[in-house]
Amino acid sequence: MRHEATNDSPGPRWRKSSYSGGAGGNCVEVAAVTDQRLIRDSNQPEAGVLKFSVREWTAFLASARREDL
Repeated sequence: MRHEATNDSPGPRWRKSSYSGGAGGNCVEVAAVTDQRLIRDSNQPEAGVLKFSVREWTAFLASARREDL
């Protein structure tokens, strides 16, 4: 999976999955800031952000890769 950077705000550098495509599909964006990972809806970035510790995010990704979710 590739990610593309989106810089529509002066804050965190957001990355969107290449699986998102350009047809307005459902996707999330992720930004890495210091000791947290930020997640938002790419279609509604103004709706808010979920914050996870690096440890929580790493555990989530490991589970997703194993398809344990």
